[in-house]
Amino acid sequence: MAPPLKDELDIVIPTIRNLDFLEMWRPFFQPYHLIIVQDGDPAKTIKVPKGFDYELYNRNDINKILGPRASCISFKDSACRCFGYMVSKKKYIYTIDDDCFVAKDPTGKDIDALAQHIKNLLCPSTPLFFNTLYDPYAPGADFVRGYPFSLREGVPTAVSHGLWLNIPDYDAPTQLVKPRERNERYVNAVMTIPKGTLFPMCGMNLAFDRDLIGPAMYFGLMGDGQPIGRYDDMWAGWCVKVICDRLGLGVKTGLPYIWHSKASNPFVNLKKEYKGIFWQEDIIPFFQAVVLSKDCDTVQKCYIALSQQVKEKLGKVDPYFTKLADAMVTWIEAWDSLNPAGAAVANGKPKK
Repeated sequence: MAPPLKDELDIVIPTIRNLDFLEMWRPFFQPYHLIIVQDGDPAKTIKVPKGFDYELYNRNDINKILGPRASCISFKDSACRCFGYMVSKKKYIYTIDDDCFVAKDPTGKDIDALAQHIKNLLCPSTPLFFNTLYDPYAPGADFVRGYPFSLREGVPTAVSHGLWLNIPDYDAPTQLVKPRERNERYVNAVMTIPKGTLFPMCGMNLAFDRDLIGPAMYFGLMGDGQPIGRYDDMWAGWCVKVICDRLGLGVKTGLPYIWHSKASNPFVNLKKEYKGIFWQEDIIPFFQAVVLSKDCDTVQKCYIALSQQVKEKLGKVDPYFTKLADAMVTWIEAWDSLNPAGAAVANGKPKK
């Protein structure tokens, strides 16, 4: 039997090193096409294990393909992964970090993270009313008593956000006070994040429907030359969530788990996160108050409108946000230049 979505899904991996970690993922990833985005020195050769179907882009390639618009793609930061989303021609994307390995479920069986993400994406979400038995479409579950029948069809799922065993995705202050903490809890659940609720999106084990939400999956300006790092996936998650809420799309979190093997240096992380920790206290209320008009009926229109509000309101917090707002517009221009036919999905359905 052919692997699910074999010809409809790309795996995007940002990296600065040889991809030996793929050997462990071979049983699950080998049938799929990989897009590798090489960060850092483009003169360095990245080795990929034999037998994988892949294309690799370094900074020189990004500059060549995007020209002046390449300025919107971060350098020396895993945020560069979003270039892979842009050049993909597939409907679905799965992205994973190169320090993430195959986890085991409580029975000791290897977890096929990709297969679970695909299940999540192909199954509806229920953002309008919370089901206390979590995912009502999962085997052995259903809608509980009191759940409105009019809402049981759900909405299309745009994002599947997976979790991690071993090293948790903590910020630097939490890392510093809990240096030995490990996540050993396997919770067998998938749930829809309710409409109107934001969440911290981690990019190391993430899948999404590129046709439904791709243009909003911009990981911002981070890393080299920027005053902030490690907020790339957070920024994308906040933007994505308010746009999904506007367009009637769903975001799921929970299964699948991967094994996160390597804790990053908390002191280096603190340096990267320092401003973000303060700015977040303004960023979150901003996103909680965002209103996207009825005219915003495509992801691109939503994202441009959002960029204008970022410039107007967050630009007062720091000039960085004015620069980021401009980069958000550049990103959409670059996306549309490489994806002219994808210019747009309205309310979860391709525009005719």
